[in-house]
Amino acid sequence: MQELPVVPKMPIDTIVTADAPLKKPNWLRVKLPIGESYKHVRGLVDTHKLHTICESGNCPNMGECWGEGTATFMILGNICTRSCGFCAVATGRPLAVDFDEPQRVAEAIHLMKVKHAVITSVDRDELKDGGSIIWYNTIKAVKTLNPTTTLETLIPDFRGFKDQIQRIIEAAPEVVSHNMETVERITKQVRIQAKYRRSLEVLETLKKGGMRTKTGMMLGLGETKEEIIQSMKDLVAVGTDVLTLGQYLQPTKKHLPVQRFVHPDEFAELREIGYSIGFDYVESGPLVRSSYHSEKHVIPGYGVNKWKMEKQLHA
Repeated sequence: MQELPVVPKMPIDTIVTADAPLKKPNWLRVKLPIGESYKHVRGLVDTHKLHTICESGNCPNMGECWGEGTATFMILGNICTRSCGFCAVATGRPLAVDFDEPQRVAEAIHLMKVKHAVITSVDRDELKDGGSIIWYNTIKAVKTLNPTTTLETLIPDFRGFKDQIQRIIEAAPEVVSHNMETVERITKQVRIQAKYRRSLEVLETLKKGGMRTKTGMMLGLGETKEEIIQSMKDLVAVGTDVLTLGQYLQPTKKHLPVQRFVHPDEFAELREIGYSIGFDYVESGPLVRSSYHSEKHVIPGYGVNKWKMEKQLHA
């Protein structure tokens, strides 16, 4: 294992208390969604009565991704049974499960003619199966109608129930992602009904089941540099292949405030550390979200080999 890179001039572990809303820096500016491809995806989503995390999660990359003809579909409705302090998705009593949804998602992906698709869901803790049967049926429907499309599934923790996680493994998407979201110390504050160690166990179960695994974390919630690196080491220890790191943005005044805007140089440093300690792919930047550039995350060795070439060129 290589030694960690020298910490640059901008320290990560400086925490700013957000007594008042912080002003967004210029590196967090995003383009408005425009163009024919955006309109085409918008039309498909509306016509097929589909939910996307792009909209429900207020993703800053929606214009870019939809403009390229891709979207992250959210199954099992758009009302979550959990009330995480960071998330813009509505919390409440979900509607009944729609058993026609898997086929509609598969048909939409077919009409979009995408080579890589991402599917996520709300938490459905009120269901005995946690929604895992709909998950299985959706993956199978997408694969049947779109045999050449690679698929990433961003799943909930299913409260740690192994039989429900096993359904995802049996459906065999190319990548299975489950987000840690933050470091261990503030997990209870950020993800009220979730557990840091349980999420690690979910990723470990998926890896042992033969899946290519992925997770994402938000920065700017009050974590320290040491805590971020410890989380990265924890993830490598359970075999996690892909890591995404992005800036937390407060969806509404009711959500957790941003404690600090992390500079792009710091994200670049964390990318270096991630590759140094063993991740196969690290996506790290202020506007990075779980599904950003996810088509590249499917390919084993792509990220780390590119990183090694970059280091050789700058040696």
